[in-house]
Amino acid sequence: MRTAILALLAEQSRHGYEIIGEIAERSRGLWRPSPGSIYPTLQLLADEGLVRSSEDGGKRLFELTEEGIGAAGQLDGTPPWEQIARDVDPNEVELRNATGALMGAMKQVSRVGSSQQKAKAVTVLNEARRSLYGILGEIEEPPAPADT
Repeated sequence: MRTAILALLAEQSRHGYEIIGEIAERSRGLWRPSPGSIYPTLQLLADEGLVRSSEDGGKRLFELTEEGIGAAGQLDGTPPWEQIARDVDPNEVELRNATGALMGAMKQVSRVGSSQQKAKAVTVLNEARRSLYGILGEIEEPPAPADT
């Protein structure tokens, strides 16, 4: 968390929720820190003299101090959100995207669907749930040994 905040503030001053949004966007949604992890880290960085805050339209704007600029300059070249995105199974990304699309469709049916359409949606979702658990119950073949 600390490294991500320092890296983002090295680019420009930001509000706490901007930091959350940037990390989520840059990690392709794989890492979305909560305010409960961002704000205590910002406070810790302020206590260490690396970050200062000012009031900006009723929100706290955070920026690096001279010491913070020095600390940010010593960071490893690969930002943490890139490390996370690089280490994730591409199927995990696709699964998250598909889940998000499904949730969007469910919300639409819930909001504007007729009673009959909602009943059909429940049937579809229950079948999907059973199918997903069925996938977990399948026995996977171990990968073939690599030729050496």
